[in-house]
Amino acid sequence: MTDRTSKNYVINFFLTHGSDSYYFNSFLNFVLLWNTGMAFGIFESDSYTYHAFSFLIFLVIIFLIVWLFRSNRKFEKISIALIIGGALGNWFDRIVYNAVPDFIDLHYLDFHWFVFNVSDIIISVGILLLILSDFFLKNK
Repeated sequence: MTDRTSKNYVINFFLTHGSDSYYFNSFLNFVLLWNTGMAFGIFESDSYTYHAFSFLIFLVIIFLIVWLFRSNRKFEKISIALIIGGALGNWFDRIVYNAVPDFIDLHYLDFHWFVFNVSDIIISVGILLLILSDFFLKNK
């Protein structure tokens, strides 16, 4: 819900103000980029490849859902659910907009990290928690 709300707000903000960037402070900008590639804009693609990636993402989401229901570890389930939620948010955009709106631009001086969105944060947190759970909470 936070992902959809943030994306709708940013899209409407930039459409209303006729701009595609907003300086927030010395380390954060908001820019509206339409990502037709994979995570963080990697593998920008043509229409055929884009649809193939979209289908692959759909299959990964199905795999994660099966894993979620087969898991009996609570922390693992939470981690997988976060990944699924973020992936569904971006997959929805791929289907509706034929691109994923990315808008968070973290930077320091002239170094800019990849532009990302709230779904990317949720996916990253889910993956980090999944890795940590595997290291620290694994059943012996």
